[in-house]
Amino acid sequence: MGCMGFGNPLSGQHTWTLDENHSGEIIKKGLDLGVNFFDTAIAYQGGTSEEYLGRAIKDYTNRENIVIATKFLPRSDDEIKNGISGQIHIEKMLNQSLKNLGTDYVDLYIYHMWDYNTPIHDIMEGLNNVVKEGKARYIGVSNCFAWQLAKANSLAEKENFEKFISVQGHYNLIFREEEREMIPYCKEENIALTPYSSLAGGRLSRNLNERTKRQREDSYAELKYGATKMQDNVIIERVAEIAKEREISMTEVSLAWLLTKVASPVVGATKLKHIEDAASAVDVVLTTEEIDYLEEKYSSHDLVGVMAQNRPELSNSKHVWSVGKQEI
Repeated sequence: MGCMGFGNPLSGQHTWTLDENHSGEIIKKGLDLGVNFFDTAIAYQGGTSEEYLGRAIKDYTNRENIVIATKFLPRSDDEIKNGISGQIHIEKMLNQSLKNLGTDYVDLYIYHMWDYNTPIHDIMEGLNNVVKEGKARYIGVSNCFAWQLAKANSLAEKENFEKFISVQGHYNLIFREEEREMIPYCKEENIALTPYSSLAGGRLSRNLNERTKRQREDSYAELKYGATKMQDNVIIERVAEIAKEREISMTEVSLAWLLTKVASPVVGATKLKHIEDAASAVDVVLTTEEIDYLEEKYSSHDLVGVMAQNRPELSNSKHVWSVGKQEI
């Protein structure tokens, strides 16, 4: 379960997120349906996503029964100016996340986006430190290129640091650029894939003429998918076609396809129906013909969102998570 949709709507970059009561209902339903992996970030709604998740877990289950992943931001301009190292930054970020979550450790601590202003050795050493201290069990990375992952893990192997064991990239039926280099590399190295945007901000879960509050108000989702509507529509229509033939939801079809490719899709939910359909997807087995039919019309896409900013010349520009970020 992706927790980006949880958090105080007044505390961050999104206006469509759920308050604590509704977030707790979704989390409890997920737990009841067997969801055991929850993904959040300190950047989500100023840390309130972490807070809501932590309190819901305490209310509804035992900590040892679930996997919690959270992510940390790059160093801020002030930290760089004041000489705060990458190691200290990571420790401070994780300490704040642990406080928000109300736990002593996270199962997976994720490098949210590539930080060109901080040496990769500092990042890997800082992450190694928090694993040695028992504050994180494993480490992962998000929003990077395959060469960056290979570079980081090669350095970690050389220095006897912890290596990244998972990648959270942008991957779904209408955005398959990860198949070019990242997915083959991860299969070769036995690195888990836990992609975000599994349903393309909801586009793969509903008919083309349906618009939600998020689609109306989320400028970031529009940035990622608004410019490619025409080339993607035929794929969305095929998802709807198979869903109708099987008498299941489009969510189930889209996630059943993704489950043939990755270890664990990160799926956001802002309604009980969303998580119910997501949980049902694990029981849907698509035929080879259906998979081929869904994949046939894909065409290449330009990189969008955070990955479009993964260039050294843009390292000082404001990214989507810089709005309303929690200062440590």
